[in-house]
Amino acid sequence: MGEGDRVTEETEGRRRVSRRSMLIAGASGLGIAGLAVGSATGVVPFNQAMQRALGVTSSTPVTQLGSMRVERVYSHARGREVDLVFLLPSKKPPAGLPMSLMLHGLHGSARSAAPSGLLKQLGSDVARKAVPSYGFVAVDGGDNYWHQVRPGDDPMAMLLEEVPQWLRARGFGGTDGLPFAVAGVSMGGFGALLYARRRAERRQPPAAVAAIAPALITSWPEMAKRRIFTGMTDWTSLDPLRHQSALQGIPTAIYCGTEDPFITGARRYIAETHPTIGYTAHGKHSDTFFRTTVPSMVGFLGKHLRQKA
Repeated sequence: MGEGDRVTEETEGRRRVSRRSMLIAGASGLGIAGLAVGSATGVVPFNQAMQRALGVTSSTPVTQLGSMRVERVYSHARGREVDLVFLLPSKKPPAGLPMSLMLHGLHGSARSAAPSGLLKQLGSDVARKAVPSYGFVAVDGGDNYWHQVRPGDDPMAMLLEEVPQWLRARGFGGTDGLPFAVAGVSMGGFGALLYARRRAERRQPPAAVAAIAPALITSWPEMAKRRIFTGMTDWTSLDPLRHQSALQGIPTAIYCGTEDPFITGARRYIAETHPTIGYTAHGKHSDTFFRTTVPSMVGFLGKHLRQKA
């Protein structure tokens, strides 16, 4: 799923929300609604384990609470074939269904991008009209913080140029195929903030951005250990902590566990940008925490789709 330790205990249901975090989440009208049922995600085949991780409880990939589709497409921007994964609220979604990107973490993939229970939560919320109908799309981005590290492999160009074409060709995303929002976990959270910045620079800002445990590292020596960026200048040119005004006016949600290695960066981003939701609570960098944010995230993105409409 991303960087950090995985945990197996199921004690997170007793996590206590800090006074500050509850005030921030409450002010948005979108607190954490509770635990979503599921098991830890990872890079696994499209089988029953995958279905359970995504919140699908039957023995088939299609249920009343959502539908998952997987395709293999060629990305010219990345110079390779990639998985294109759709998480849809129903088996037969309406034409032009709005879509949000869901970006995976380090060592992850399109199939493992979503926190546990996302598909079930989305299907349930859409079915009872708690949110307008929308879906998620995930794509393989590699282990490069969603920017070009090597010539011929540019995942950000794939997101900006190719994903809208793929969505439009499949009847998703309206006439332009642009995702209305972006979400991501860990490295994908970093990528979500960077993608929103790139969209804003094109004067096509997304309606909302949600980052779960975004990989915001506060020092170059720590980031250098990952061997992703060519140097400090390359990193600082992309680091969301150094380009905070780029997302001004874009509703943003930040979620992070207080035992997460990225909590320092997340707290700094929350303190300095005052996002719509700035949620911290007991939890490590694992799906055990990530999945608790799902109800809020689905509602948050849906709320801003409704406002955009």
